[in-house]
Amino acid sequence: MPLFSRFDGDLVTNVPPTRAIMPYLMPSRASAVVYFEQNLDVTKAYEWLEAQTEHAGASSKKATFFHLFTYALVQTLSEHPRLNRFTMGHHLYQRKKIEIAFSAKKAMNNDAPMVVVKRDFTGISSFKEHSERLAGGVAEGRSKERSSTDKELDLFLAFPGFLLAFLVTFAQWLDRRNLLPKALIGGDPMYASIFVANLGSVGLEAAYHHLFEWGNCPIFAAIGRVREEVTREGTRKVCTVRYTFDERIEDGLYCAHALGKLQARLEAADFA
Repeated sequence: MPLFSRFDGDLVTNVPPTRAIMPYLMPSRASAVVYFEQNLDVTKAYEWLEAQTEHAGASSKKATFFHLFTYALVQTLSEHPRLNRFTMGHHLYQRKKIEIAFSAKKAMNNDAPMVVVKRDFTGISSFKEHSERLAGGVAEGRSKERSSTDKELDLFLAFPGFLLAFLVTFAQWLDRRNLLPKALIGGDPMYASIFVANLGSVGLEAAYHHLFEWGNCPIFAAIGRVREEVTREGTRKVCTVRYTFDERIEDGLYCAHALGKLQARLEAADFA
């Protein structure tokens, strides 16, 4: 039992023995990783997006599949709360919020830096509100103002390499004992429910991404480009999403069922 509580999660006490032992047998996220792939028929999802755009009017900013995917993802995490957990210091925690981290380019060119943003979607129900919250994160990332994370990194990188390595190791030691303050990691994108990379926005296919040992984010989702496929029934839009999952938070079957619901929701365009 940990001596101190966490600001971002509540200790889960009713953990089955086979799951409680996992953080000891697999102490890192890399050692507990599971990979999963989905091929989504997003034809109806795009039709739903077009209808939303028409309903909102010409003055409204057009929503993208990334908006819709993350919206469905928030609904899925709400319905399957055991996916919104994380491990820290050999213990399992239920995350208090639904927070999504994502990356964005400062500008659409090869030399533009990549920024990472985290947004809290707890309690957001409408697609309009979700899209506005997401757009605010993108705007923040692409602004000329330096983020708090960038400023903190600049501070740490000012130290010599050997001292920086010690500080990171020491910070992880503190984190495992729930002693890192919210002021330091509260806005860190690596402390999130899931990290979503929209590789399709730059014309790339989905990739299996590693999980970070820093932080406590247990799931990484990479969205590939939307492509057209010709079938007997006609042309359809298809998108591949690849997930990297820390199995210590919940068994693969629970995760697969949740992602199956996510797929069904997107393919049926059912977001009620």
